Amino acid sequence: MSHRDKDGVSVSQTNAQGVISALKDLLAHIDWKDVQFRQDCRWSACGLAMAALLWAWASNRTLTERFARALRIMQLLGRPFAPAQASYQGFLELLVRRTAGLRLCLVSAFRARMESEFSNDYRIAGYVVLAGDGSNIQLPRTLSNQALYAPAKARRKKGKKGQKASSRKGRPKSLKARAKQSRTKKAESPQMSLTALLHVGLRLPWDWRLGSSDTSEREHLRSMIADLPPDTLLTADCGFFGYEFWSELVASNREFVIRVGGNVRLLKKLGIARESQGTVYLWPDKAAKRRQPPLVLRLVEVHDGRQSWFLVTSVLDPQRLSHEQVAQIYSSRWRVELFFRNFKQTFGRAKLRSYKAEHARCEAEWSLLGLWGMLLYARIQQKSHPPSKQRLSVARVLRAFGQAIDEFKSWPDPDQTLNSKLCNAILDPYPRKDKTSRAYPRKKYETTPKPPIILIATPTQKQNAKQVLASRSQQP
Repeated sequence: MSHRDKDGVSVSQTNAQGVISALKDLLAHIDWKDVQFRQDCRWSACGLAMAALLWAWASNRTLTERFARALRIMQLLGRPFAPAQASYQGFLELLVRRTAGLRLCLVSAFRARMESEFSNDYRIAGYVVLAGDGSNIQLPRTLSNQALYAPAKARRKKGKKGQKASSRKGRPKSLKARAKQSRTKKAESPQMSLTALLHVGLRLPWDWRLGSSDTSEREHLRSMIADLPPDTLLTADCGFFGYEFWSELVASNREFVIRVGGNVRLLKKLGIARESQGTVYLWPDKAAKRRQPPLVLRLVEVHDGRQSWFLVTSVLDPQRLSHEQVAQIYSSRWRVELFFRNFKQTFGRAKLRSYKAEHARCEAEWSLLGLWGMLLYARIQQKSHPPSKQRLSVARVLRAFGQAIDEFKSWPDPDQTLNSKLCNAILDPYPRKDKTSRAYPRKKYETTPKPPIILIATPTQKQNAKQVLASRSQQP
């Protein structure tokens, strides 16, 4: 039954019903048969996924308050989805066990929805362009988090000396020693490493991996290669260099555009491919000794008015991907940095709240899924409205969902419903000022990468390269 406010305007649903409609829309086409629950379990797979998303969407300060608010909304759906009464401990214990299966279902559904709803922005120059990068998330300093997410060096030292031995040392007297101890303590604190792939055209997440703070971001990306679309073009910064990594991308028929610096040695005029201007080869000494073939690449130099960028791409044909498109794709890599800022600062996940390591991982997974779901649903709502051509405001999207969940019993005015707020969740039109001159307390001053080392191939290298290719061509 519709509700009428003081002005006689009919409002069809409460805030809770608007949030539930958003959940049903996001999860409408998911087949939950692959996630099997026990017959005596009071949660269904769809209901647990809905409750976990609401748990991530709620703006309450503590995790238990978020769950209490999520449960109140889930109770409106009835017994097929969620039990009438549930404890936070039981909910979290079940969620830890089922997150892997539920994550696969939600990720597949979100990706399919992105391709079907936004076919015009889904590909750039014929490729699904994904930007990769990594960041760290702070965790509470507990024994459980320390044992799993602290650097390996800190874990080994903790196991040898123990807590009592380190506490007997006391605090150093000199200021220099205290500063060094403080830096060491901060470096050894538990942090979760997050390596994420962002869909550049839609500015939405695509995939991610979690690990301890000393986990290799490059290895995280290597583990995602098998799940990438066939027409993927990966773009990343200088840290994602490596013969094995690039070889695996080329072998899987995926392309890449990656910046290189002075730590990369490239060869020219190796004579094993049809060469043109910009043709280079990556063939480290280790790969040559192992009789592994050289990688044929294209080097593109871009100057932005202040400095030069050196980019390598596996797309050798300039007509397939021009120099301008290569530069444009790499410049859009910055959007993954904005995603990390939105996740950690705007969404408030710079430091998680879980004291147990398995709970922290579960909190991080559903925070990422929750942010992805909110932004995807907001873009779908803006699709048929004029503001959709402007940039989405992440802060306004989060505020709209947070207010709808906080005031879930209210009957909003027609212009204050969740969908109405999401349609108007765009950035303000005023121009942003340049903030590069501001002296932030923890501002990074990174040196500009040097140009890559480019050498002319020696006669011995040319002969060895031809022998390697000939021996590989004779293999069955």
